Formats: sequence, C-alpha cells, structure tokens
Amino acid sequence: MTRGRTRGARSDLDMLTQVLTVRSGEELGRMEPEYGEIARLCEYPQSIAEVSARLRLPLAVTKILVGDLVIEGYLVFRSSVPETSSDDIDILRAVLNGIRRL
Repeated sequence: MTRGRTRGARSDLDMLTQVLTVRSGEELGRMEPEYGEIARLCEYPQSIAEVSARLRLPLAVTKILVGDLVIEGYLVFRSSVPETSSDDIDILRAVLNGIRRL
C-alpha cells in the first residue's frame, strides 16, 4: 500500500488532524481500494485516527495514504495544533508574571 515508504511527504499530519474530501473518490486514478475508502470516509470531517480505526489499518500507513491524497488535492486538512502567534506568547508571559507577583 505504501510502496515501502515508512514516512509520508506530509510531516504536519498527526493522529488528531481532521481531514475532509474536496474531490470525489470516484475521480481517483489509483488502483488501491484504500484510497477510495479514505475519500468516502472523509466526506464528513474525520480525524486520521478515526480513518485508521475504521479501515483497520496501522496509523502510520493511514497517515501516508492520507498524505498522498492531500498532496493530490483530494483531501484538505486542519491541524490539531493551533498556530501560536507572538501575541499569544506575550499574553501568556504577562499572565505568568502576574501569578508570580501573587
């Protein structure tokens, strides 16, 4: 399924990443049935862990296959870890300093 790959091209995918189909799995030019199943499952947002469990595939394999579909434009994803801005860090520092003064 992964053609011997142990790591996917998308290192920013983790088990909590939400994925959603944006192009029909019927348009897939791939022969492997797992790709079509992933596209079908992700018609509604799913975490990679949910996809892995439903397909009964190891998480590492699922991440590679999902990554392939993201790169080819069949899926979009939202990272589970929000990006931290410098404003967020400044607020957290101010809160920590306030707690230390107590």
